[in-house]
Amino acid sequence: MITPELKHAIHGYTEKMSRSVTLILNTGEHPKKSELRDFLSQLASSSPRIEMMEQHNAALRGPLSFAVSHDALSTGVQFSGIPGGHEFNSLVLAILHMGGMPTKLDDGIHDVIARVDQSLHFEIFVSLSCHNCPDVVQALQQFAIMNHHITAEMIDGGVHPELIHERNIQGVPAVYLNGEPFANGKIDTAQLLHKLIERLPHLKNTDPITRLPTQDITVIGGGPAGVAAAIYAARKGLAVTIVADRLGGQVKDTQGIENLISVPHTTGPQLVENLKQHMNQYPITIKEHVRVETIEPGSIKNLILSSGEHIQTHTLIIATGAKWRELGIPGERENIGSGVAYCPHCDGPFFAGRDVAVIGGGNSGIEAALDLSGIVKSVTVYEFLPELKADRVLVDQAEKRNNITLLTNVAAQEILADNGKVVALRYQDRATGNQHQHELAGVFVQIGLIPNSQFLDGVVARTPNGEVLINEKCETNTPGIFACGDVSTVPYKQIVIASGEGAKAALSAYEYHRDHV
Repeated sequence: MITPELKHAIHGYTEKMSRSVTLILNTGEHPKKSELRDFLSQLASSSPRIEMMEQHNAALRGPLSFAVSHDALSTGVQFSGIPGGHEFNSLVLAILHMGGMPTKLDDGIHDVIARVDQSLHFEIFVSLSCHNCPDVVQALQQFAIMNHHITAEMIDGGVHPELIHERNIQGVPAVYLNGEPFANGKIDTAQLLHKLIERLPHLKNTDPITRLPTQDITVIGGGPAGVAAAIYAARKGLAVTIVADRLGGQVKDTQGIENLISVPHTTGPQLVENLKQHMNQYPITIKEHVRVETIEPGSIKNLILSSGEHIQTHTLIIATGAKWRELGIPGERENIGSGVAYCPHCDGPFFAGRDVAVIGGGNSGIEAALDLSGIVKSVTVYEFLPELKADRVLVDQAEKRNNITLLTNVAAQEILADNGKVVALRYQDRATGNQHQHELAGVFVQIGLIPNSQFLDGVVARTPNGEVLINEKCETNTPGIFACGDVSTVPYKQIVIASGEGAKAALSAYEYHRDHV
């Protein structure tokens, strides 16, 4: 299961560990037990710093569960299932971090997690084919490694169908805290931290913490616009910090990119890795997995982060991008994770052989329908306007698929559920006014994005839709504050345009800093 090349790579990684790690396999019998035992044995044989032992441990779920420990006693990081596929990286990172290699979490997050003083057990239900699940698993595992009061258990839904049925789980990742629902669907470290602070308000430090000197330029947002802005500003020799809930933003969720000029084809994750590598060539302070909650304008702007830390900066660039737009109809929010989804790549496999709907006839909607058509029984696309908005090349592909139906000039009105699961979509034919009901198992919402600008109330002028108003130099109506990318009024939300606007915003901010500071 683990190739010689992979063993060699793991051996190299673990040489940097400051302490050995034990893989504690629980006792008991299971049809897949020998497979898991062999898997862990091969992994342990790849490095003298990893050992494997089998013993009964009441803290573990069952015979197909194991823990990663640095002292053969602690069981804060747990796996219930065989972490192959995307989750293999989660296991390797858990071993490295448990072995003493530092996490990449911001110091402010360490401060928050250090204040946890009660037992927190996170269960993360995953699919091994899910692209978003490892981010959640790895974040919560790092929380567990930082604080012995916390445990984080990855649960493969494929080998625990009884739990999936018992909890009516229809989307991953699904996170439970101490047996109660905590988070569902695509969620990042910053959101997990925010939800945890909501549950336990005392975790947030109320005393101002300032770790950095006053910055020349601070960029909020880590997508193509934000990274371009940070790099261009750093190339001017300025003190630059970038604050992002996650580097890459929406790009990280894009599977195929074919319109980034000079790059015929790449993927979202690869592009994000390239952005990180490029940014690491410059002395840029990166504060990831935290959010800016409040901005206090002035000649020196004061940013208050979700961790409680403060950053003072002369100039500010807002590049916070956008997020998925919701339908806003009855049954949508109530059924997220129970038949309502926003990521076809992650949740599509849960609807294999069943009927689903995609709401939205733009590029994202038709691309979702094409992706789903190879998994599900049938896909029906619902477009509000009389014509589809997607590129002709995508529509042509969809029309060739026998299990894709394209409906236009229809309005989704309600998502119906029974016993906690989606069973139908109620919609209206806008031309006739007639009501219809389509029985199905899942609804994938793909109706575009809304700008991440809610935290800017009273800071800069915005449109009724929330876009930050800018001029041709990316200037807002507030001196010293600039905006770029999808959060702004720049037309055409494209990666290549966002990158260019980020560079433009940085050059404008540099001129402002030169003339006013």
